[in-house]
Amino acid sequence: MNFEANCRTTAMGVMPHKDHKRALELALNLDIPYWPQLPRITFSEDMFAQLADGFPGTMTNHEDKYVSFNTERFFDDLANYSAKMDDPSAFSLNGHNSMTYHHYLDSDFSTKVAIRGQLCGPVNFGFRVTDEEKKPIIYNDDVRALLFDFAQKKVNAQYQELVKINSNAFVWVDEPGLGWVFNSFSGYNELRAQEDYRYFLDGFEGPRALHLCLNVHLPYLFGLGLDILSIDAFQFETMPRGYAEDIAQFLNSGGIMSWGIVPTESVTLDPESPETLFNRLVSYWEVIAENSDISTEKIARQALIAPSKCCIKNAVMVEMDEASRSAASCTDPQTEESLVERAFTYLKTVSEMMRDRFKF
Repeated sequence: MNFEANCRTTAMGVMPHKDHKRALELALNLDIPYWPQLPRITFSEDMFAQLADGFPGTMTNHEDKYVSFNTERFFDDLANYSAKMDDPSAFSLNGHNSMTYHHYLDSDFSTKVAIRGQLCGPVNFGFRVTDEEKKPIIYNDDVRALLFDFAQKKVNAQYQELVKINSNAFVWVDEPGLGWVFNSFSGYNELRAQEDYRYFLDGFEGPRALHLCLNVHLPYLFGLGLDILSIDAFQFETMPRGYAEDIAQFLNSGGIMSWGIVPTESVTLDPESPETLFNRLVSYWEVIAENSDISTEKIARQALIAPSKCCIKNAVMVEMDEASRSAASCTDPQTEESLVERAFTYLKTVSEMMRDRFKF
């Protein structure tokens, strides 16, 4: 990476807003801006629908809001896909699946140290989208291999468009699906996922960046070969000492961590203040420094500050109790919008407090 993070702000791409101009304004006002995904307006903005666009065998049902897959159609589509797979424009976002992206590309980033994009991860997509037998497509070897290649091409197409307007552009992959590979009942386990993901990230033309809002064993993620890792740090409550050496090694090798410390659900945000969140994050860093060879200043210098989640019901469409409980606390669209905006206010304050403490 060619910039110092220095506790600058960024946030998740999925937002609950129904006014795309307001959502874009909020995103552009962060230190490292991004283009908003707005599935409350149309299902075309859904992360799964955006990744599905152009993938063989898929069909997006906008009325019922789901992506379907058919194996026979997949093989029928392969010839057409093969003919355009070397054309980067075939993998670009377009107006029908993002109303903010091209406005974002036209924005003034002259004062921004970096800019960011995002894409739904292939494991996340592969677990969620099922075939005609209701079987997740991640279990189909032929489909999975193409899915990783397809997602890689979409990441690179987006990166090439972003890097033209800011040399420190990066695209992170939204991948809560990596939290499911540790399930002993899963037919796609963590070892296979790690092998696939290393190959996937090795093909990135820009920084290798990953975002997860679920709790996944951090050493496993560091083993993927990342440059940037974004996590929901708020859920830790206390930093496990066992993570200290792995985090220190990642940061000492030049990695950047985005610490999702500001909650966006009312049940967790209401009891907090910027001061309590600042103290919580500093306490994490002190545990890491006390149990490794890295200083809190070094951790802060390679830290981004972010919300912990996007706070939009079914944003990642996972059928997990913990995720469902979190989403249930902010189901009203107006409530979601106000919570996200309050979280952004806290986010900026925490960032300012960190920069003041470490004299950035």
